[in-house]
Amino acid sequence: MSSPIDATQTAAWKQLLQLKEDFSLNLREAFAEDPERTNRFTFTAGDLFVDLSKNLINDDVLAALVALGEEVGLEARRDAMFAGEKINVTENRAVLHTALRAPADAVIEVDGHNVVPDVHETLDRVFEFADKVRSGEWTGVTGKRIETVVNIGIGGSDLGPVMVYESLKHYLQKGLTCRFISNIDPTDAHEKTADLNPETTLFIVDSKTFTTLETLTNARLARTWLLDNLVASGAIEDEDASRKEAIAKHFVAVSTALDKVEEFGIDPQNAFGFWDWVGGRYSVDSAIGTAVVVAIGPERFREFLAGFRAVDEHFKNTPLAANVPALMGLLNIWYSNFFDAQSHVVLPYAQCLHRFPAYLQQLTMESNGKSVRYDGSDVTTTTGEIFWGEPGTNGQHAFYQLIHQGTRLIPADFIAFANPAYVVKDGEADVHELFLSNFFAQTAALAFGKTADEVRAEGTPENIVPARVFPGNRPTTSIMAPRLSPSTVGQLIALYEHITFTEGTVWGIDSFDQWGVELGKQLAKQVTPAVGGDEAALAKQDQSTQSLVRYYRAMRR
Repeated sequence: MSSPIDATQTAAWKQLLQLKEDFSLNLREAFAEDPERTNRFTFTAGDLFVDLSKNLINDDVLAALVALGEEVGLEARRDAMFAGEKINVTENRAVLHTALRAPADAVIEVDGHNVVPDVHETLDRVFEFADKVRSGEWTGVTGKRIETVVNIGIGGSDLGPVMVYESLKHYLQKGLTCRFISNIDPTDAHEKTADLNPETTLFIVDSKTFTTLETLTNARLARTWLLDNLVASGAIEDEDASRKEAIAKHFVAVSTALDKVEEFGIDPQNAFGFWDWVGGRYSVDSAIGTAVVVAIGPERFREFLAGFRAVDEHFKNTPLAANVPALMGLLNIWYSNFFDAQSHVVLPYAQCLHRFPAYLQQLTMESNGKSVRYDGSDVTTTTGEIFWGEPGTNGQHAFYQLIHQGTRLIPADFIAFANPAYVVKDGEADVHELFLSNFFAQTAALAFGKTADEVRAEGTPENIVPARVFPGNRPTTSIMAPRLSPSTVGQLIALYEHITFTEGTVWGIDSFDQWGVELGKQLAKQVTPAVGGDEAALAKQDQSTQSLVRYYRAMRR
């Protein structure tokens, strides 16, 4: 693949620099003077209704951003991704998370092989397994039906499934719940299993290579917990054959390392694979989502995949001037590179999406936290954004102060749904309407603020007028959909996947490797003997690490 185009040398970038230098947009005035502003800057993608009008843009800025996308070859790189070209150059891999939700009759080739039939074969196996668990056909070793599924993974193998599960809890089958273990802190595994019945618990171990340190450590802890408790209760005999049968009935795997899966005790027939062209943070719609399939059922999971596909098709086929993921990604470039915005906040007005910002942290920052371009050269501008957020209205009583009146520009994405998961009344009042009133009010307050004269008109003493002035002109994007459903969750994930892709393309980086994750893992293996008391290993560490390890060993009881 040829070297990336240096965005900073394009005519569009230079035009954006000039537009920023001359920029004096006031959102109050812009809306007052232009009754068509909202219509002109509102777009749809699938079921998503996306209002960009409260952003710091005008027609010239938007046109220059679209031109930037064209000049850096966004459309060509997008097409290469969808076609299965190996755009992940540092690992020489295709990038085909979009193939995970492609229709069965699609043709997407990697090295001359159509991968779509493989995807659907695996999906069918996952669906068959999920149906068995949900119907009670799959039972534990004592014949009792499964009541709790425990997903063991880390990174994308945890953040994706737990976020989707939490988002769609109102679709769960009665009597069947999921838990998630990811942290190697033993507290996580202990607390997630302490009150469970081993006879009705099923573990899903997610590790492509079946070597991930945290995941395999937790899997062994879960195996010990299961066997010890089954033996102690008399549910199984304390003999190898009974233990082997129990592991086979209470553990399945998402992995392609069938030899290691079998060595652990899991029947390879109960292992579901995925492919090296799927990065962990892009894998929730693969077999990594098996726990989600069990939780909501195959039919709902098909709706989830259809949601992804709707936004994929929009991103693939819509001109950049109306392409929602592309426009949102280009807007992020505008704020990050021209306004020096350091972070980006995501504010879902839906409690079920409370893990969505955490999910986006990995998606965006692991993808675009790079300082070299995909040809190995240094980047020519700042890259990456710090993503964070919490659900509204909780955030309103916490960090919104900084967004409204602080000194930093923090672009904000607000997400809301017209129909609630549960209709609740407070007397005659519809609580969802009260809830969404905050959503509407906050974006207006951030855009338009409150002037000193407006504050004075409220009778405020002059000495505290400055403290009650809101400057406004704080950019927001509003994203709405009819309801929080499997389809709209898929659409939201795909939206941010393609936003992330757009930014990476402009910056010229490989958004699909994650070499920065590896160094800490390697060093941890070197330090582990020192922590355990190996003085020779400790002597090889830096003086600070030596001091910290010695303190730990002195304090450990």
